[in-house]
Amino acid sequence: MTFARPDALDDAETIACMPSWVTSARAETLEDVAFLSGAALGHLHLVLRHEDVPQTLLRARLALRTAEACVTHQGRQERASELRDAVAFLQPGDSPGPAGEVCLSWQCAVERPVSTKALHRALPNVEVEQIATWLDVGQGAPVPRAAAVFQAVIEDRPRDAATALILADAALAQGLGWSYVLPLLALGLSRADLRKSGADLQLACHRAIAAAATEATREATDLARRVARLKEVAPKLRAKGSDEALVLFLSRDVVAPASLISLRSDRAARRFCDRLVELGAVRELTGRDTFRLYGV
Repeated sequence: MTFARPDALDDAETIACMPSWVTSARAETLEDVAFLSGAALGHLHLVLRHEDVPQTLLRARLALRTAEACVTHQGRQERASELRDAVAFLQPGDSPGPAGEVCLSWQCAVERPVSTKALHRALPNVEVEQIATWLDVGQGAPVPRAAAVFQAVIEDRPRDAATALILADAALAQGLGWSYVLPLLALGLSRADLRKSGADLQLACHRAIAAAATEATREATDLARRVARLKEVAPKLRAKGSDEALVLFLSRDVVAPASLISLRSDRAARRFCDRLVELGAVRELTGRDTFRLYGV
């Protein structure tokens, strides 16, 4: 892996916050709200190009948050910790349950460059041709395009907001020229917003984007700082296979010690994770004594 420069922590601090005039403005008309969402997306676009932002990890972290929002929209009680457990310890043939399925769909949606084939992997119960048809509905500017795709999907599948949101965010990514889906809409849309249509839905999507882009910028800054710390302590790790193990922390929201196969044994993997916690490079996320999960 590539270790951080000595000034990497300082560089993480230089990632600009969302301008206050974007976050504090109280726009009411569709035109004004669209202007603010465009400004927020423009700023987020620049943040995503910053070399210290861990792109894969950011998408994974936002995918978890978005999955939690989707599950909440369904009226379910599972939160991020339960969703992590549902997928982190999944064995072949196991069922992750309805909430876990939503989480897995979002994880798959952000892993590969956006395409109908990649989206079909995330949504295996939807035909590739149907995905393409829905995505073709969206025309024009990115946010109205995403709103149109969401409305088309939800009209055909009124009880499947998660699929509609995944494809809406895919349409947004395509409209912005992004290579990957970045989960945004579900972070800002309320349950009531999901029942809107037409201009009301567009207005809700613009508001959601402005809020979510601000949250994504904040998350990107935090992760850049945390990853810089992880790379800073890397030379202190003497375990054989430690470099390969660290790579997983840069791409996954959570890491179970059992997945660190380069460290040769479960005991060595657990000691390695605990050492990273001791050095302030990662966090233990469960608070449990067993079946622990770690993340940047």
